Amino acid sequence: MRRALRGGTPLSAALLVTIIALAPIFWMVATSFKPPGEYVSTSLRLWPRDPTLVHYRELFAEGFLARLWNSLVVTAGSTALAILAAFPAAYALARLRFPARLDAAFLLLVLIVKLLPPIVVAVPLFQILRGLGLLDSLPGLILAYQVYTLPFAIWMLLGFVREVPWELEEAAMLDGAGLPRRLLLIVAPVMRAGIAATAVFVAVLAWNEFLFALLFIQTPSRFTLPVWIATFITEDETFWGKLMGIGLLSSLPVMLVVGYLQRWLVTGFGGTGR
Repeated sequence: MRRALRGGTPLSAALLVTIIALAPIFWMVATSFKPPGEYVSTSLRLWPRDPTLVHYRELFAEGFLARLWNSLVVTAGSTALAILAAFPAAYALARLRFPARLDAAFLLLVLIVKLLPPIVVAVPLFQILRGLGLLDSLPGLILAYQVYTLPFAIWMLLGFVREVPWELEEAAMLDGAGLPRRLLLIVAPVMRAGIAATAVFVAVLAWNEFLFALLFIQTPSRFTLPVWIATFITEDETFWGKLMGIGLLSSLPVMLVVGYLQRWLVTGFGGTGR
């Protein structure tokens, strides 16, 4: 009896935590299928009495796919640019010797930039993008996102680069491999799990970013999903059905990517996958 209680207590706690975690998601899904008159009702119902797809039809009719494409382009571009720039930067900080603690100063500067409130750098970025002719464009938004995605990627990749054995590079150097070849054929494959884990976190940051997208994109057809979602909350009304529907639809790509790369995430944080 005691063994059953001891064995059941962790299971009950895990079940309770799972229910608490999934309850908001279930409520979001249920509300997205409720007709307008039902989700504002005072009666509490876990599932709609008359399920409807009207909110989803309206979302697709109003341009959900176009905004989804904008978010995908910005997220993929921001992630690729951040990883491509952060990988050699992290390698240099981990392997090369800098005079007068220049590497520590650079890391401190990266950390300070990451911790700055977004609004602090919004005005300078606005002027830079306008000068480059990239204001109100997706490439400009991708470039602006590097202010936060790049420092984050450098900090994450730095730890993974340090875990790559230097002996592997020494052996490649004896065979005549230069730095670019070592990076592509030795370092990158060994830390591929860490690169994948970093890419996932950078992608989530870019996918959820709101302030820069709101400030730098003025054309409604170029809105990303977070900015478009904000348009469903007005002074006169909050469109709860659409909000819940777009909340579910915008979460699916992230959940699919994270679910697909789950093994890489676990391996990345458990080591470099050697």
